[in-house]
Amino acid sequence: MRTVLVTGPGGAGRTTVAAATALAAADDGSRTLLLSAEAIPGLPAATGPTPVTDRLDHVRIDSGEHFRAELTELQNRASGVLDLLGAGRLDGEELTELPGSPQLALLHTLRRAVAGDLSGYDTLVVDLPPLTEALALLALPEQLRRYLRRLLPAERQAARALRPVLAQLAGVPMPAQWLYEAAARKDEELAAVQALIEDEATTLRLVAEPGPAAEDALRTARTGLALYGLTADLLVASRVLPRHSSDPWFAALAAQQEKCLDHWRQDLAPDLPVHEAAHPGRDPEGVGDLAALGIPAPDGRTPGRAGDPWWTEEEQDAEDGTTTIAWCLPLPGAVKEDLRLVRRGDELLLTVGPFHRIVRIASALRRCTVSGAALADGVLRVRFTPDPALWPRTS
Repeated sequence: MRTVLVTGPGGAGRTTVAAATALAAADDGSRTLLLSAEAIPGLPAATGPTPVTDRLDHVRIDSGEHFRAELTELQNRASGVLDLLGAGRLDGEELTELPGSPQLALLHTLRRAVAGDLSGYDTLVVDLPPLTEALALLALPEQLRRYLRRLLPAERQAARALRPVLAQLAGVPMPAQWLYEAAARKDEELAAVQALIEDEATTLRLVAEPGPAAEDALRTARTGLALYGLTADLLVASRVLPRHSSDPWFAALAAQQEKCLDHWRQDLAPDLPVHEAAHPGRDPEGVGDLAALGIPAPDGRTPGRAGDPWWTEEEQDAEDGTTTIAWCLPLPGAVKEDLRLVRRGDELLLTVGPFHRIVRIASALRRCTVSGAALADGVLRVRFTPDPALWPRTS
């Protein structure tokens, strides 16, 4: 299945472009599913698959409904502990979703699209949140799986035979088997979503309205995309004004947009094509207006994901012959002041501006000490020096 993730700065028209992309894919002959948390004027807003055209279905994600269902299920599974503590149950009608629930609802819907009741489509188009939130969301499955492994390691299930004894000694119930089973089930679901995000047939489509603010947002996005190993296949310049207007005010705005578009083409080409979507003069509504935007369909080829962006370079000091290994990561647009790097055990904690990623160090480098790091020409190089004290003993 080909997956197209659509995002951009807030207010740039990403939801409209996502819908137009899905319509173009369907018109191209692909059985297409559009997922969106936002209402799209002229399109049905049901939470189940609802036909838009012969080959296009739309699902609107209801994060409130998902939050209530998840918390109700958790209460039912933890009923023994809640009754022991004398806790009162919460009814579905009194549950108000908490911050973060829209992101979890979107991940849950993506999992359904992979292996659940929403499967069976050729193309999946996903309307993501605004740019910075979207990149954090795409990194969330990997982060949540790491949390689950740390909080509920699978190997601790081996001690389940001792739980009754431990419960008597401690005076409180020990974690029940259902908790480990729930963790394993969630890990499996998150792994499916992570596999979808990391699949070679998954790509990102960026949407931005030409202007100074969008240039800054896209510069930051390039850094985030590189950090997470994501690939963008198209930049849609939305709401492009007609050139050569006789009105001085409109002509000045159009000239500013044209200057910005020239910068985008020079900086991003040929890696990221730029498509201009003309300003329709009003908010698009319905299939006809979406088709008139001329958004191209995904071309059907496998775009090739960036994957794990790290590579290594071996260096040798000319004076003392000391060998160091540089672990390199391209971070276009990053600046030294926004960079923070910490090693903790076998992991590197890397923060670049608003983005954060925890990377497991390659096995060959775990027996080395970090001897320095430098950011030059858009590439971060972390230098490792072999440490004999960390080598495995032979006797």
